[in-house]
Amino acid sequence: MSSSGHGHTPAAWTGVIISFIGFCVAGAFTVLANVPGFWAGMVLIGLGAVVGGVMRLAGMGQGGKRTSHGPAKVRPQEG
Repeated sequence: MSSSGHGHTPAAWTGVIISFIGFCVAGAFTVLANVPGFWAGMVLIGLGAVVGGVMRLAGMGQGGKRTSHGPAKVRPQEG
């Protein structure tokens, strides 16, 4: 399982950290009933996604699954 990677890259970590900070900001300002602060947190959440995507495109993310195994091979059933 650990060999699959699951986003252990600088792009993934940066995007998640920025989005988490935005989530905390939006949550705090929701409790404080401060609408502009809430929307600032929402902007941070979106910014985290954009920054993570840009970093992935810059080569700091996990590569896509572009392996070609060809057609599936059919094996005769034993029995």
